[in-house]
Amino acid sequence: MITIIPLDGLPEVRPGADLAAMLRRDFEAGDILVITQKIVSKADNLFVDLATVTPDAAALALAAVTRKDPRLVALVLRESTAVVRAVPHVLITRHHCGCVMANAGIDQSNIGDGDADRVLLLPRDPDHSAARLRTALGVSAPAVVISDSFGRPWRYGVVNIAIGAAGLPALIDRRGNLDRNGRPMEVTQIALADLIASAAGLAMGEGSEGIPAVIIRGMTLDAPMAPASSLIRPLSEDLFQ
Repeated sequence: MITIIPLDGLPEVRPGADLAAMLRRDFEAGDILVITQKIVSKADNLFVDLATVTPDAAALALAAVTRKDPRLVALVLRESTAVVRAVPHVLITRHHCGCVMANAGIDQSNIGDGDADRVLLLPRDPDHSAARLRTALGVSAPAVVISDSFGRPWRYGVVNIAIGAAGLPALIDRRGNLDRNGRPMEVTQIALADLIASAAGLAMGEGSEGIPAVIIRGMTLDAPMAPASSLIRPLSEDLFQ
């Protein structure tokens, strides 16, 4: 049986916090620790004060199109490799880690008390952040998934997905396996890390719940290890360009 165990009662994460010390538990074999991107970014002090950002001409032009704060737009461009969509009140970009997301994942919600102009960036390499935490947790460390909430272009609402992972098969390739009727599967790949992140989101919530970490227990992981970056479709396979 799969069990979702929320780690409630955690303190507000401050820059420089020792996440491993805060999150260490009596883990069982096969446990998966899912944590929000926000606590990783907070501990790494990835805060930026928009008052320190000076928009250039490109940011000013894009801000006029999107009707967003030019300082935020400048920061989004700095954190991105490409603009995917820009219309009034919408700015979708490809972050340096490869994820396509609104505003390069830059957020102002649930980032603690502070100036209204303060924002929080994504980790530049979430897989590395996941691996680093797993190493710091020690010899009995669980697999680690770093989650973030994503919108979907053709559906309302957000779901949690994995932007970083270590110690588990983030993507399981079932192509060539047989289905129940003996037919070979031709396209089936399972986004396991996304499924795990989404399940954890049921306990984490999206608002004031204050649960940034969850243990998923009871999973059987019997596929080759793969990072969350393996979930990102290469640009050469972009179906909508």
